[in-house]
This record gives sequence, C-alpha cells and structure tokens, in this order.
Amino acid sequence: MKTFFKIGLGLFFFLTFTNMKAQDKEPEFDKNFTHVVYFWLNNPDNVQDRADFLKSLNKFMENSLYAKTKFIGEPAGTPREVVDGSFTYSLILSFPSKEIQDKYQKEKAHLKFIEESEHLWKRVQVYDSVGLK
Repeated sequence: MKTFFKIGLGLFFFLTFTNMKAQDKEPEFDKNFTHVVYFWLNNPDNVQDRADFLKSLNKFMENSLYAKTKFIGEPAGTPREVVDGSFTYSLILSFPSKEIQDKYQKEKAHLKFIEESEHLWKRVQVYDSVGLK
C-alpha cells in the first residue's frame, strides 16, 4: 500500500508541476512585426534610476494589451567590432500585424510608461521590422 501511495503522490506532483509550467509558458515569438527599442539612461550607474525605469517598464509589460513577445534585456558583454553595447536596456516586442502595433502605440499602458520614464533616458532608438513572406 505504501508503494502505491508513493507512486500516486509522485504522479500527483508531476502532473501538478507539468500543468503549472504549461501555464507559465511565454508567448511564442510572432514573426509578423517586431518592435525593437534601445534605451540609453541619463544616469546608467544610478541604482535608483535603473530601479525606477525597470519598475515602470515591467508594469507596462504586464498591462500591455497588444504586445505578444515581451523581452527586456541589457548589453550581453560580447565586445566585437559590429556589436553596439552602449545602450542601458533593450526591449523586444512582437505583434501579429502593423495595425496591432499601431494600436499598441496609443494604448494607455504604453503612454503611461513614457510619461513615467522619459525623464530617465537621454536617447531612445527604435527598429521596426515586418517579417518576410
């Protein structure tokens, strides 16, 4: 009976963990439209500025209705002649279409992020791309 209980308990934990992992799965990258943004903060060494920026950016990402892929990064430390690692943070978003990305530009969460954070950056560079058919 103990062996049966152990197997049943193990199966329960396996199925619970597997189900939890499936629910936490990140959205798949949408190849139709990408929006890549690089931010250069005014004071990149200021711990409070970085924390404030990331707090606002993460809040924005949690509330965006349109962005599918939501990736926040920082320079990878891969010094090569063709790599620009001068930015403070990067943001990569994907959308199912240009029209959805246009809606994202006007959404409340996006505009609130800009309002809260624009005083923290000195430069923003955006690269938008559509997928090849």
